[in-house]
Amino acid sequence: MRVGVNTLFLIPGEVGGSETYVRDILGHAVSRHPDISWVLFTNAENHDLFGRLFGGNGNVRLWPLHFQARNRPSRIIREQCQLPLAVRRAGVDVLWSPGYTAPLWCPCPQVVSVLDMQYREFPEDLSPAALLATRLLVPAAVHVARRVLTLSEFSRDQILKYVHTRREKIIPIHLAAAGEFRDPLPAEEGNARLKALVPPGPYILCVANTYPHKNVHTLVEAFGRLPGTTRCNLVLVGVERRGEPRVAAALARITGRDRVIRLRGLERRDLIALYHGAAVFAFPSLYEGFGLPVLEAMAAGVPVVTTSRGPMREIGVETIRYFDGTSDDLARQLESLLELDSGARDELVRKARERAGTFTWDHAADKTLEVLKSAAHRCPTSANMNCG
Repeated sequence: MRVGVNTLFLIPGEVGGSETYVRDILGHAVSRHPDISWVLFTNAENHDLFGRLFGGNGNVRLWPLHFQARNRPSRIIREQCQLPLAVRRAGVDVLWSPGYTAPLWCPCPQVVSVLDMQYREFPEDLSPAALLATRLLVPAAVHVARRVLTLSEFSRDQILKYVHTRREKIIPIHLAAAGEFRDPLPAEEGNARLKALVPPGPYILCVANTYPHKNVHTLVEAFGRLPGTTRCNLVLVGVERRGEPRVAAALARITGRDRVIRLRGLERRDLIALYHGAAVFAFPSLYEGFGLPVLEAMAAGVPVVTTSRGPMREIGVETIRYFDGTSDDLARQLESLLELDSGARDELVRKARERAGTFTWDHAADKTLEVLKSAAHRCPTSANMNCG
């Protein structure tokens, strides 16, 4: 079978968890299923990245469409007009579009991934033009696809809330934390990286770009409410986005703003070092399709506090702490975790790591391929997009 992958949406370093999703699913699927041929339809920004990742695999072919994906109107036009023609020339049996949108016409069956419905729940995260395009293209992709992949039962319910389609058409597949997050770096390297990134002493870590729904300003406010006897730093890792004004305002109001460290553009091993060095991991997001940073922190052995909204309890069950979305409750939870004795902390971490170990990329990749095969084989001919 030949699987086409629509990566036209992916701009390296700019699409957040969607990039991790595509890279890890593909990485495991390609290596575990050498009998499957993969054709990756690329843009100018990501072609070299996929060349580095998969250039040595004989079952992977890159098919560049030679355009800049940062030009959103151009990307939409290319996806709708040029991509289907490339799919036909490539002889693809099924096209997987992992970035929410897909061609409205395609010469083979399609599977689309809709990771969440953030654009409906938090429209302020997007510009007016991006919001309009998304509101048109995502429901259309759901309707033309044979199957829809998503990340959690919560996200499946969200799609059904906003798009009229059959429940059984939507398949939730949980993500996983990469194995490298479970094991700390060699002591000398880990210490050197931490020394270059953060000052000595305990710190609360948050990994999130400052979109409004990420609620980072609430974490800043909670940090400012910690008692003076709780001496620690707050490390914010992420890119400034449309919620940045609220974060800046919160920083201006709190005492101890000199103990807030902001980092961006980190190497992956820097991030691993930060996870393993953290006293607490805080993820204040009000909306997620899955919440991969929470799972990464659980795997790394860091006590976690996050909101009780969305899929968070689906991921952490009773192995992590939850707060109600307010800065007062978050401050109480942070203080409680920071004051845990070593025995209570070790027990909390042990349970969370065990829970994290039940999520694997191998399972996610195998399940994704199972859905792709099912979509390809349900039609009597690959040219019939809408049969069944």
